[in-house]
Amino acid sequence: MRPEKELLKQEIKDKIERSPSFVIMHYAGLTANMANDFRRQIGKMGGDIEVVRKRVLLKAAEDAGIELDLSTLTGHIGLVFLGQDPIETTKMVFKFSQEREKAIQVLGGRFDGQLYAAADVEKLSTLPSKNEMRAQFLSTLEAPMAQTLAVVEALLASVAYCLDNKAKQSEESAASES
Repeated sequence: MRPEKELLKQEIKDKIERSPSFVIMHYAGLTANMANDFRRQIGKMGGDIEVVRKRVLLKAAEDAGIELDLSTLTGHIGLVFLGQDPIETTKMVFKFSQEREKAIQVLGGRFDGQLYAAADVEKLSTLPSKNEMRAQFLSTLEAPMAQTLAVVEALLASVAYCLDNKAKQSEESAASES
C-alpha cells in the first residue's frame, strides 16, 4: 500500500477505535451544498463525516478488529461518526435522507461494539431519546403513587364528609327537640 493510503487507513482506523458508534452510508446525488449542510448538522451533534474508498475502509476496519462484508458496501461510501448521542445523530441522518429524497442511504452501522444491518440501524433510529425514556420511566413510577395518593385523599374526604353529616344530624335533632 502506498504511504498516503497507509496514512489514510491509519487515520480511519484511529477514528473507528475512538468512536464506539458509526454509520456506514452510501451517497448518491449528494450535491456540494447538501454535503456541507449534512456535515454542519452532524458537527453540531458532535459527530464527523469521513468519505473513504471501500478498500481503505475494509483494511482499516480489519486492523481495528471489525469484519465488514464488501458485498454490502455498494457505491460511494462514507462513515458518519456519531458523537455524544448516537441515537439522536442516527435519527438526524435518516431525517436528512428523507428530506433530501434519499441522497444518502444507510448501509449499516456499529453501536457499542456491535455491527448492525441497515434495517436494524433504522429501527434503532426510531427509539426514543434519553430524555424521552427518562420521562416515560418517571411517569411509570409516578402513576401508582398518584393513584395511591388519590385513594388516600378520597378516604380522608369521605371521613370528613361523614363527620360533617353526623354533626348536621346532631344539630337538627337538637333543634327539633327544642
